[in-house]
Amino acid sequence: MKRRFFLAFLLLQLAVGSLALVSAAPQDYRTEENILYRSEADATDDAYVTERCRLDLYYPAGQEGFATVVWFHGGGLKAGNKSIPAALRDKGIAIAAANYRLHPQVKSPLYVQDAAAAVAWVFNHIEEYGGDPARIFVSGHSAGGYLTSMLGLDKGYLAEHGIDADQIAGLIPFSGHTITHFTVRTERGIPDYQAVVDEMAPLYHVRKDAPPLVLITGDRNLEMLGRYEENLYLWRMMQVAGHEQTSIYEIQGYNHGGMAKPAFPILLKAVRRILGSQD
Repeated sequence: MKRRFFLAFLLLQLAVGSLALVSAAPQDYRTEENILYRSEADATDDAYVTERCRLDLYYPAGQEGFATVVWFHGGGLKAGNKSIPAALRDKGIAIAAANYRLHPQVKSPLYVQDAAAAVAWVFNHIEEYGGDPARIFVSGHSAGGYLTSMLGLDKGYLAEHGIDADQIAGLIPFSGHTITHFTVRTERGIPDYQAVVDEMAPLYHVRKDAPPLVLITGDRNLEMLGRYEENLYLWRMMQVAGHEQTSIYEIQGYNHGGMAKPAFPILLKAVRRILGSQD
């Protein structure tokens, strides 16, 4: 039980340079911006695809076999923009920070489908930059955490791109909904406080054979709309289903918006642990 509750000062101690995942030596990092991850045909047919279906790739140039984290921003599926988290820079890994189309311009499940297309692009192209497609992690905060869990647990979205979701090395959602997202419920006229678990809920897709799952939330007394309890229930149901690689962390003293900064060291530690178990 104790390992599920990290003190903030211990988390901050993890955010040191020793967390470099490939080499402690100085490296040349490069960024390619606004890569279109959907097809040119899709972009031609839809200007909003051209605007939003893009990612930035930050990677250690001249390295081979590095891991990649696909990162999805938050914003309730209604706002937000891609950015490379500062806490993940210079750690020997690549970061693919992706935008996706937003409500109300689109409705469910198009933003999940966009997220799947972004992950598929990384699987199909990361070797061109030196990365290892067997070392791709998916993560994100809030709405990005919801997208992370949906893609990893519901195999259908990535299957549309010929990708088996079980190829993902690890899923690390930050404070993501595990019930049906409140924006999806809004589209149906359902209020925030009315919980729904259907095909648009990660909880609906609990399965024994999913990739390693690391759930991270803020303080249960400070999180929004019972987000900690949602994640705890997903943790429990994954245990019941027989999934042996689900863990949960509650970052005490941090609310929904503030929990991301102290969560990044947990992400990096999880990546190192999972990669170590593969070697």
